[in-house]
Amino acid sequence: MDYGISDEAVGPRSEDALPSSASTAVKVVIVGGFGVGKTTLVRSVSEIRPLTTEETMTQAGEGVDDISGVEQKVHTTVAMDFGRISLNEELVLYLFGTPGQQRFWFLWNGLFEGALGAVVLVDTRRLEVSFDVIGRLEEAGVPFVVAVNAFPAAPSYPVEELRDALDLPATVPIIVCDVRQRNSSREVLMALMQYLRSLVLSSEATT
Repeated sequence: MDYGISDEAVGPRSEDALPSSASTAVKVVIVGGFGVGKTTLVRSVSEIRPLTTEETMTQAGEGVDDISGVEQKVHTTVAMDFGRISLNEELVLYLFGTPGQQRFWFLWNGLFEGALGAVVLVDTRRLEVSFDVIGRLEEAGVPFVVAVNAFPAAPSYPVEELRDALDLPATVPIIVCDVRQRNSSREVLMALMQYLRSLVLSSEATT
């Protein structure tokens, strides 16, 4: 029976196929408060067409969602973002961006499962929205780095001031980035991989 589906419509696009040299796949979650740039990071760095679940914000969210500082935002992630990047010929990262609005945080537990590490995106205009995010990662035992998204006109602070404000251990890396730029987003992911490697080496040295 002919269902009218051509061969070209079956299976993934050739440019989305996983490289044959890939031998290690790692799950990474991109977390942060509402409007800090999680979807933008996944879109900018993904080597495949990213999956997003953005919906138009409506009046139903008024009084429920805190949009202080991002009043101009008209879309929001309601489930997750998904992308993929090959850091080298063998290592592939699967990126899962979490929804930022607290009413969707019940989805985070499932997204955290199996994650090797996380990137916490921070907006210096609204540091307070990062406190609960970092707390949830610490409770889940997921190692993370902090990436400060350099929004235009956002205040800039020395790294150590940010560390104190976010109550971070000296070992947690803090990177300044522009998630609109692919190379900048890639550097954030490279910093996370280097941090995870240092944790493994430190653990091996103490056993």
